[in-house]
Amino acid sequence: MALSFCGNNKGSNAYSVENGVLNNGCFVDALNLVPHVFLLFITFPILFIGWGSQSSKVQIHHNTWLHFPGHNLRWILTFTLLFVHVCEIAEGIVSNTRMESNHLHLFMPALMGFIAATTSVVYYHNIETANFPKLLLALFIYWILAFITKMIKLWKFAEESLGVKELRFCITALLVVLYGLLMAVEINVIRVRKYVFFANPQRVKPPEDLQDLGVRFLQPFVNLLSKATYWWMNPLIIGAHKRPIELKKIGKLPIAMRALTNYMRLKDSYEEQRQKTEDPEKSPSIWKSMYRAFGGSILLSSTFRYMADLLGFAGPLCISGIVGNLHSSTEIDRTNKTANMTFGVFFMSSNELLKNTSVLAVLLFLALVLQRTFLQASYYVTIETGINLRGALLAMIYNKILRLSTSNMSMGEMTLGQINNLVAIETNQLMWFLFLCPNLWAMPVQIIMGVILLYYLLGNSALIGAGVILLLAPVQYLIATKLADTQKSTLDYSTDRLKKTTEILKGIKLLKLYAWENIFCDRVEETRGKELTSLKTFALYTSMSIFLNAAIPIAAVLATFVTHAYIEEVRLSPDKAFASLALFHILVTPLFLLSTVVRFAVKALVSVQKLSEFLQSDEIGDDSWRNGEMSMCLEFGKKYKYHGDTKVINRKDRYRMDNYEQPMRRQLRPTETEDVAVEVNDGFFTWGSNLSTLTDINIRIPTGQLTMIVGQVGCGKSSLLLAMLGEMQTISGKVYWSNGHDTGQSHEERSKNRYSVAYAAQKSWLLNATVEENITFGSPFNKQRYKAVIDTCSLQPDIDLLPFGDQTEIGERGINLSGGQRQRICVARALYQNTNIVFLDDPFSALDIHLSDHLMQEGILKFLQDDKRTVVLVTHKLQYLIHADWIIAMKDGSVLREGTLKDIQTHDVELYEHWKTLMNRQDQELEKETEMESQTTLERKTLRRAFYSREAKNHIDDEDEEEEVEEDDDDNMSTTTSRRSKIQWKMCCRYLSSGGFLMVFLMVSSKLAKHSVMVAIDYWLAAWTSSNPHNQSLADPFLNATNYTQNDDTQIAQVTCHCCFLFEMLSFILYIIVILKLSFLGVLQHRSCVPVFIILCGAAIALCLITSLTVEFLGVAAATNLHHNLLNKIIHAPIRFFDVTPLGQILNRFSADTNIIDQHIPPTLESLTRSTLLCLSAIGVIAFVTPTFLIALVPLAVAFYFIQKYFRVASKDLQDLDDSTQLPLLCHFSETAEGLTTIRAFRHEARFKQRMLELTDTNNTAYLFLSAANRWLEVRTDYLGAVIVLTAAVAAIWSTSGPDVDQSGLVGLGLTYALTVTNYLNWVVRNLADLEVQMAAVKKVNSFLSTESENYEGSMDISQVPEDWPQHGEIKIHDLCVRYDSMLKPVLKQVNAHINPGQKVGICGRTGSGKSSLSLAFFNMVDVFEGKIVIDGIDICKLPLQTLRSRLSIILQDPVLFSGSIRLNLDPERTCTDDRLWEALEIAQLKNMVKALPGGLDAVVTEGGENFSVGQRQLFCLARAFVRKSSILIMDEATASIDMATENILQKVVMTAFADRTVVTIAHLVSSILEAEQVLVFSSGTLVECDSAPNLLAQENSLFSILVRTHK
Repeated sequence: MALSFCGNNKGSNAYSVENGVLNNGCFVDALNLVPHVFLLFITFPILFIGWGSQSSKVQIHHNTWLHFPGHNLRWILTFTLLFVHVCEIAEGIVSNTRMESNHLHLFMPALMGFIAATTSVVYYHNIETANFPKLLLALFIYWILAFITKMIKLWKFAEESLGVKELRFCITALLVVLYGLLMAVEINVIRVRKYVFFANPQRVKPPEDLQDLGVRFLQPFVNLLSKATYWWMNPLIIGAHKRPIELKKIGKLPIAMRALTNYMRLKDSYEEQRQKTEDPEKSPSIWKSMYRAFGGSILLSSTFRYMADLLGFAGPLCISGIVGNLHSSTEIDRTNKTANMTFGVFFMSSNELLKNTSVLAVLLFLALVLQRTFLQASYYVTIETGINLRGALLAMIYNKILRLSTSNMSMGEMTLGQINNLVAIETNQLMWFLFLCPNLWAMPVQIIMGVILLYYLLGNSALIGAGVILLLAPVQYLIATKLADTQKSTLDYSTDRLKKTTEILKGIKLLKLYAWENIFCDRVEETRGKELTSLKTFALYTSMSIFLNAAIPIAAVLATFVTHAYIEEVRLSPDKAFASLALFHILVTPLFLLSTVVRFAVKALVSVQKLSEFLQSDEIGDDSWRNGEMSMCLEFGKKYKYHGDTKVINRKDRYRMDNYEQPMRRQLRPTETEDVAVEVNDGFFTWGSNLSTLTDINIRIPTGQLTMIVGQVGCGKSSLLLAMLGEMQTISGKVYWSNGHDTGQSHEERSKNRYSVAYAAQKSWLLNATVEENITFGSPFNKQRYKAVIDTCSLQPDIDLLPFGDQTEIGERGINLSGGQRQRICVARALYQNTNIVFLDDPFSALDIHLSDHLMQEGILKFLQDDKRTVVLVTHKLQYLIHADWIIAMKDGSVLREGTLKDIQTHDVELYEHWKTLMNRQDQELEKETEMESQTTLERKTLRRAFYSREAKNHIDDEDEEEEVEEDDDDNMSTTTSRRSKIQWKMCCRYLSSGGFLMVFLMVSSKLAKHSVMVAIDYWLAAWTSSNPHNQSLADPFLNATNYTQNDDTQIAQVTCHCCFLFEMLSFILYIIVILKLSFLGVLQHRSCVPVFIILCGAAIALCLITSLTVEFLGVAAATNLHHNLLNKIIHAPIRFFDVTPLGQILNRFSADTNIIDQHIPPTLESLTRSTLLCLSAIGVIAFVTPTFLIALVPLAVAFYFIQKYFRVASKDLQDLDDSTQLPLLCHFSETAEGLTTIRAFRHEARFKQRMLELTDTNNTAYLFLSAANRWLEVRTDYLGAVIVLTAAVAAIWSTSGPDVDQSGLVGLGLTYALTVTNYLNWVVRNLADLEVQMAAVKKVNSFLSTESENYEGSMDISQVPEDWPQHGEIKIHDLCVRYDSMLKPVLKQVNAHINPGQKVGICGRTGSGKSSLSLAFFNMVDVFEGKIVIDGIDICKLPLQTLRSRLSIILQDPVLFSGSIRLNLDPERTCTDDRLWEALEIAQLKNMVKALPGGLDAVVTEGGENFSVGQRQLFCLARAFVRKSSILIMDEATASIDMATENILQKVVMTAFADRTVVTIAHLVSSILEAEQVLVFSSGTLVECDSAPNLLAQENSLFSILVRTHK
């Protein structure tokens, strides 16, 4: 046909204007072209030529500033306009096909309108972000012109009596409305911005967030299209491929999303609820508060969800339309062409348009795009709201923690565990509930709509299928409940296993020395066995859940179609069959999710109850100075400069936090007593019970002087300090704090923080921060002052030992310091603070006498007193009373005496004499203590040993640097690292091989068989429904047999052949059935396919069960083998491995990594394989139905490859950021709860709140970016899926020309499969990304599996070793050279010695001389690379390790006990009689104590033996050594950590009970080996002296004499 704008139909004059210009339809359409051409003509030069000058653009760093009002409305209207134009184009093209010649005016203006609308939105976006409002005038003119031309067209239609029945009339009316609205939007912009007809245009400032260079989360600021597609995420996700995403790259959150903003919203609504409740006891409703604060967002999300769900039904309906209309005649009924002609052109109704398959294909595509956009928008809004709620709740909880009554914590009403649960569990439960919340009301609507549509398509049989789904839904809920219970019991066993593993690792040295590692390994394996039983139950329930999810739609389809075949007379048509199939798939998802949503709703109710109780708990007294609100840090929060990293903060900024204006601390006292810093009058204080802890307190603390509070243990000294600080509940009385404002004071003195008290608590409390940060504690850094404080507290030697000096992180996640070191850092913190008043609560309790004296002299008397600070010191060391300016003596909760020491000496002689007696006793203890090696020296030795091995590790492991860096980074929480790695297929193979090849084969074969059968079911359905397309009654089948042609024969043979190809396992059965049916009937009959259909569905359901079981049990098998191998490798690793590998790193393998392998990898693997096979089978089916689809598949595959490639890297980085930012937040909560009194005394609440808000925001930022990245992926994969559907539909429509019996069913099959691709494409990528992260756990475990084990075999057979070896205990050492590792220098060089049987030998030397290395050499625990040790004639290096170590005994410096019973600790092998055990206990002088315990030998020993004192623990170790009855005992500094009394017992036992045995004592005090028959003196790994003690002492220059003289 010739092309012509107005057409060239014969006999018609299309260009005639006789009846008036506007009565010519073609001219009116041409007139409609004018505005579009005008816009394109005006805007293109501006867009592409004159876009260089943007001088007036406001300089902000984001090109996202949306300047003009009505922005979102304009985008929505424009998108609607584009959709209407698409409809107009479709209507024009379809109408054109009904004309004799081509009438371009039917669709050309619509096409130009579409291009103009697209141009308008591009033009508007550029104008808006560039802030050129005057250029919007072009758009304003365009909307006016378009509105006028469309109005003329509508008016002419109305004149010709055309109405809503004609589709073109409706479209024109809609366009008039849209152009009118867009014109109104433009007028509003002119009105608000005053840019055309006004002399003074309005100037606008960009939002505060966009002025802040740190804000990188741009979702709230970008235009609607970028919002919907997450286009603004592109630079981040693509950039992640080149460089890892770090905290500074994701910046910070916009103000509206910050925890502080959301906290204020939630708090306001919570307080509003409180004011409304009449009963003060009744707590405000948290649910209502949450709804008032975040209800709007939830409603918005629900709206999006409803729209998405409704659009979801467009898919099945369009499939039904396309398949149903595929064979309707495409020939134009020429005789009827004038039936509906006006203006010389055809007008059609909407029904006629919707019968066109190409139109339906486009509609299906648009519906899918819109549905997925709305669904992702709903997800995003709920997730953002959930994160905002969590941030608000965390701030609310933290604010409450800072106001919690101290008695609540001390009386056990509120434990640290409860607070941690609130923070880590309850807030997350509420957040997850909010994520799933829209499902609660969207799902019922979705289910009802689905059932109605099914009924419309299939009639009563649809109700049967829906009934099957509804009946099986409660089973899913039951399984979900069981899953939760099983998970809880698995967690309990896992905790128990981890506890036992931790004990083994902590006591590994002892276990190896006693050859008990296998016994304790079996204990762990026993607990692991219970855990695995629970895991198997968990796997069973999980597989049942997966099975039901897969099997329910099959069962529903089976029930429906079989019922339909038997109760309906009319054959099921392909359009109804495949539309129903798609609907069943839609229905299953909400029912499957419903059980999860209900479970989360129940959990949320419990969480809210717990939260409500917590928020109602008691608070400390509401003093005027205690302003607990967060508003005080609002201003600071705005000014604070963000540096991206939560760990490293610029020092200047870090200390600015305390510059806020502080409220007055205490009620001021009258000015006459300004010499008194604090005064308590008639004070009665309590810890929460009715009984007062402190009674009748009347004291005063003099300003600028040293006040000491003394008294017996438990008399209320610490309570008095806390009462003054306002921590106790006041029954009566007042505490007055002096203002201390004296105009005569110097400026420097006045600048001190008057309202803060530097407080060092009795129990030391450290932050998870560096040593420096712990000491400065938020105060400005002053190098001179800092150094003075370090020297005063004798911390420099300790700091020198730390790997990074004072920048080493300490606390829970850092280096574990000893009690004394922790105490001194706390005291240093109090000394460093520039406050007038210092409270020190028993600072000497964990210090030895040397340090105590140094601290008293240099710190308190010199440093603090020189500074004229008021010091209150609680102490038991009465020798320091002489330094006190004022003394308060306490007894039983009241003040016994108050005054100077002279006053007390004069007025209370009895008390003074009592003190003198106590002082004499302390002096005697002091002499003993001075003789012993100081406690501090031991602490430093322990620290030095801990780091010696780490340094050595750095020296050796250069070869494995890459591996090591990765490992260290994994376990170091203080740095965020991102490793660029592809999915580790090697690790996948390692994991699968751990599961066993049989299970892998079963999984792969069952998965392939299942998906083949699933395809076969749908293929059979296509063959069944397509076998007779005209739906005639088949009452007489033989009548149809006469029409059986050669063509039919070929087609049926094709069907059979394809079935055989798709499922080999069932090919034979199917072939026989098909042939039988054909031989009897000639064609496939109405009910003839039912048996095959039932068999296929049954097979599919069975295979669903097998696949779900195989994957889960493959996971259990892999978890079992990996843990077993890991445990055995670690237990049998050489002791050197434990020296160079941090304990936390090993524990991570047994906790976090094992948990991932146990519970996370199997479901991810199952989901990945299922999604991948579904997508592949779908693409295979589409390609089979329409081979032309393969051409379009190539660019789609390329796009998919790049999307998943970029996403996986970015997702991994963001996942790491989320994990690494979560731990500091949880730690901050727990450390705040522990150090409440200190924080409140220092008045640092605001600083800690600010820190909490920063940590919360940092974690929320990472989580939001991760969520946005997921949405970025899903939008793109969903759009790809929609393109696949469109391509499949178009290819099917084009390839089926003319009536073809089989093709309509196959088209339905192809389109149904294309729809499933949209659901599963993003899951393939998501699961791939998850598996990549999870496989890192397998990699870490695998890295430990390559550890070399100790050589347990030895070169000598066990039968050659006498049973009673060593009989005598003779030891010969020949040219012994020992090293810890082949890469390290020797620690012992050419040692020669001879120890006679029964001899008592002492070994001494300075620290690091090699004493302990020799003791390890006796047990072959170090590398003996030269020389040998011969015991009773046998070279120990040739012995099997188990034999050697089980025949010797050792007592270590640190006493190690394991949880269990006393019997287990003495004799884990269970080889000794009770009498022997009691004898050992009697020798160790523990018999009476053990007898008094409930259970005797079976009495409980808690973890680490904490229920016994250190001395008792060491005596148990002595008893353990005696039980072994070995002729050789080695004591490695065994008395170093015990008191004098226990040491005397130990020495006495060694001299008597071990009189006939060889005893080698490695001495920490030379005085303990003065009685030894032989002394070996070591220096730098060499034996320098060997003789009896008296002989060596006689030589004045001997090293031994020097050591004795210097007490070293």
